Amino acid sequence: MDPVFWHARREILQDALGFLSTDRWRIEFVGGGLQPAPPPQVMPRPEECVCLLSGGLDSLIGALDLRAEGRRALLVSQIAKGDKQTQRELGHMIAGDGMHLQLNHNARPPAGFSDRSQRARSIIFIAYGVLAATCLATYRDGQTVDLYVPENGFISLNVPLTPLRMASHSTRTTHPVFMRRLQDLIDAADLRVRLVNPYILKTKGEMLSGCADRAFLLSHAGETTSCGRYARTAFTQCGRCVPCLIRRASFHAAGITDATLAYKYDISLPGRKHRDFEDVRAAAMAVGRVEASGLKDWLGGALNAAQLGADTAPYEDVARRGIGELGSFLRGVGVIR
Repeated sequence: MDPVFWHARREILQDALGFLSTDRWRIEFVGGGLQPAPPPQVMPRPEECVCLLSGGLDSLIGALDLRAEGRRALLVSQIAKGDKQTQRELGHMIAGDGMHLQLNHNARPPAGFSDRSQRARSIIFIAYGVLAATCLATYRDGQTVDLYVPENGFISLNVPLTPLRMASHSTRTTHPVFMRRLQDLIDAADLRVRLVNPYILKTKGEMLSGCADRAFLLSHAGETTSCGRYARTAFTQCGRCVPCLIRRASFHAAGITDATLAYKYDISLPGRKHRDFEDVRAAAMAVGRVEASGLKDWLGGALNAAQLGADTAPYEDVARRGIGELGSFLRGVGVIR
């Protein structure tokens, strides 16, 4: 690592990470350290683009749509406990042998420091994608490689459901502002990699409805994982966290049977573990606020035109449709009457 090179770009990285995690970052780059031995022979990859494959529903649809378009994509996964086998099986079925790369790391914080938050974890996942992109023959030939980060716009915009659900309750992995700041860093590092989220203006339900390989989707959507508490519920999707609620709402909106093997909690039942769980109540409150006071009242300053640097109307529209999907589902299971 060249500490002088990276120190000159430190503020760009700090700004990106600060927006991603809502923490204050100060990064120091130190030279030295062990250098990996160079491979005896470099064999550039034949694929033309890279697509992240997390094991989730959105990334599955992204990979399927690219394949349907005739794009040869190298699929890249960050191994997550409980998802490794699903990633491998989906990657093999979509791309075949040798076109799916699973990576992980064993980095640990210094002794005495502990932070269970994973709000900044996605920077590593995207870094794996950038690394993979630089290994393609098209990159070695001087071309720019597209790195697809598939995520529905409702999750990407990540409007807090209630005013209290910010910071540690929030994730901004594919937020347009974070993606732009990360692209600034990639450009500043002279890397010819372009971040692409084709679904920024689509809801999750619209992604399901518009998937180019409906047969594969219907057969395997239930195997994907969306749950934000997966490891804490013995690797069973909880069914009540915000990602699970949006997942379930998307099946409802698309008119597709949710074939997920099981959800741990039944939000149609009363009780703090079910219908009255904080995420479920927050979702119901958000729907109620939009219906009572209008979308803009709920959005508040979440879609900042100065930060987004663009007309916010398309983002407002996807937020409206996304909260509509959520409301329809919650009514369907009796959470909202």
